[in-house]
Amino acid sequence: EINMVGKKYSKEDNPLVNAPHTAEEMVEDEWNHCYSKKVAYYPDSRLIENKYWPPVKRIDNVYGDRNLFCACPPLEDDKKLDKTG
Repeated sequence: EINMVGKKYSKEDNPLVNAPHTAEEMVEDEWNHCYSKKVAYYPDSRLIENKYWPPVKRIDNVYGDRNLFCACPPLEDDKKLDKTG
């Protein structure tokens, strides 16, 4: 797959750069990529029967993949509840 991407597609728009492709994108009529949906969703024929559908795309590309963000309340808030409750 990597060899095919290097020879056939640009660095900016290829199946690896835009991965993961979500189920929502697959059913949309609009497809603005230089590769087909089949290449995006089934680069290997074994995936046709065992495809995992990611619920979301990348967040802030590589930065978001490597730097997780937690929207939970701070642990200090939990300690305050233990003392008062």
